[in-house]
Amino acid sequence: MLTLGTTSRIRRLFPRQPLSRARADARVAAVCFRIREGEVQFLLVQSRAGRWTFPKGRVDDDPSRAAAAAREALEEAGAYGCVDDLPFVSYRHAKNPRTETFPDEHVVDAHLCEVMELVPPEETYRNPTWFSPAKSKLRLHEKRSTTYGSELAQVIDRALAHISRRRTFRSRFRVR
Repeated sequence: MLTLGTTSRIRRLFPRQPLSRARADARVAAVCFRIREGEVQFLLVQSRAGRWTFPKGRVDDDPSRAAAAAREALEEAGAYGCVDDLPFVSYRHAKNPRTETFPDEHVVDAHLCEVMELVPPEETYRNPTWFSPAKSKLRLHEKRSTTYGSELAQVIDRALAHISRRRTFRSRFRVR
């Protein structure tokens, strides 16, 4: 699990490495969550087109996909937290799928990010907002085709399963 503070700290902890051609088009998402009063909430951001989504983007000069997901969470949502090293699910995403004949479709690797602190995001139009799992699914379906909306709803379901397993594991091995 990767715990990060600032982008400069990411760069210090993980020196830059050249990306292979296979990783140059890699895309990642940070599925940001918190637990309040025993309930899971997800942090979604808005795209320029007004669709709700997870903070996501390309793996640029990042040392790992988890570091890229942490960077995207900070830039788009202003979220600091613990990002899982490995993705828990991959999903299909397309830019403007309703308006283009052949949308720019790509696969996104989703990493869980347990949010510890929020600051104003660098991208001010993003409007980061917390939603319950049910509301998250509704928001992710808005302004999307059924196919892509369903993929994002499955990301929420898979995230809930992983969070539940994590909480069960922690409660079993809690030091008293």
